[in-house]
Amino acid sequence: MSDQAPGSPAHPDGIRLQKVLAKAGIASRRVAEELIDLGRVQVDGEVVREQGRRIDPETAVVHVDGVRVVLKEDVTTLVLNKPRGVLSTMHDDAHRPCVGDYLANRKDRLFHVGRLDADTEGLLLLTNDGDLAHRLMHPSYGVSKTYLAEVPGPIPRDLGRTLRAGVELEDGPIKVDSFKLVSAMPGKALVEVVLHEGRKHIVRRLLEHVGHPVEHLVRTAVGEVRLGNQRPGSMRVLNRQEVGSLYKAVGL
Repeated sequence: MSDQAPGSPAHPDGIRLQKVLAKAGIASRRVAEELIDLGRVQVDGEVVREQGRRIDPETAVVHVDGVRVVLKEDVTTLVLNKPRGVLSTMHDDAHRPCVGDYLANRKDRLFHVGRLDADTEGLLLLTNDGDLAHRLMHPSYGVSKTYLAEVPGPIPRDLGRTLRAGVELEDGPIKVDSFKLVSAMPGKALVEVVLHEGRKHIVRRLLEHVGHPVEHLVRTAVGEVRLGNQRPGSMRVLNRQEVGSLYKAVGL
């Protein structure tokens, strides 16, 4: 018996759902069968409890416990901790350091999701998932981005309130989702800025507008994907929860 809706037919020539889940690294086939029995697996938005259900991994959208599962074996999403001075391009005619240098020995063809300017370091997503990349870069999805900025101090008590309310820049208004003073030193401060805007140099322009020009800037998170203690210049593959959080953020 299946809770699958009539409008989402099975694929008799497809692959058994529990085998697909096992191949995707979710669980062993036995545990995958238990997940199906418990109603924790969805295919194309509908709960499936039918053992042996066959699906097409190329087209099916599968969630386990609400987290989307990447089924296509050729899809890769990485985090690069982009060092300062590296251009967000795949190639540079002037032979300056660029993101493409870090991908030169990979067989899969990855591209960067958005850009960080050369003087900004930190989290840059690399993927060959065109749909995911397109939505992450599209302003209508409003995926949050978190930055740590070193700026001249001291920081006024009401600066966070001002930035959350919004200020007017030359290309239109901008407001942050959150603003936090992380630490204060003589003449300097470290602040955290979270916003979902993607305009060019937006964090630098915003903080300069309110009298605190950026001296050092690091992007530490995109949505729920965080840089953590990843060393500059290193890359890592996103785990299932991280990829699922990105899909969820952009409605995939």
